[in-house]
Amino acid sequence: MSQLNIEAFRAINNLGKDHSFLDPIAVFLAEYMLYFLILGMLVYWFTRTDKNRMMIILSVISVAVAEVIGKIAGKLYSHYQPFAELPHVNKLVSHAVDNAFPSDHSIIFFSICFSILLVRKKEGWLWIILACCVAISRVMVGVHYPLDVITGALIGIISALFVYLIAPKLSFLNKLLAIYEKVEGVILPKSKSGDRNKNF
Repeated sequence: MSQLNIEAFRAINNLGKDHSFLDPIAVFLAEYMLYFLILGMLVYWFTRTDKNRMMIILSVISVAVAEVIGKIAGKLYSHYQPFAELPHVNKLVSHAVDNAFPSDHSIIFFSICFSILLVRKKEGWLWIILACCVAISRVMVGVHYPLDVITGALIGIISALFVYLIAPKLSFLNKLLAIYEKVEGVILPKSKSGDRNKNF
């Protein structure tokens, strides 16, 4: 564990000690924003446009790819959470002691949020800001070092970019989506006035 990583952790984790009003904000971001992310994905999905639906499909694939890479990275290098290794950590949430490298939250958020940015650039930056806030919050609550969340973010971004670039070659995804939408159309008929973007 590098001294720089520890010092960076202390600087971020101690923010709550110096400014106690930040603690509940950090806890909310660290523990509950995943539900907001899932809700956002569902909203995009049920807009029922091909562009949004393909974006969500690719984001899910990106998470799967990133998680595999993350597991491999965790086998090559590992350490426990800061609260299990360092004294006087501002630990704000309960968490099992296990391998903290890389951060799963960072992997998930950056895989999905960067996938959204690649397709919907206007609001995509807002999702990236959200991902950054969640990453910082995981350090503030004491469950990750900065290196954990930075590595998770890089893995997520690279995975999202990789999946986005190979998407045109994955023609079977459009076929699967078409089959799903036929079934969905029987259960939930769509308004004929709906505007669909067939080009992804």
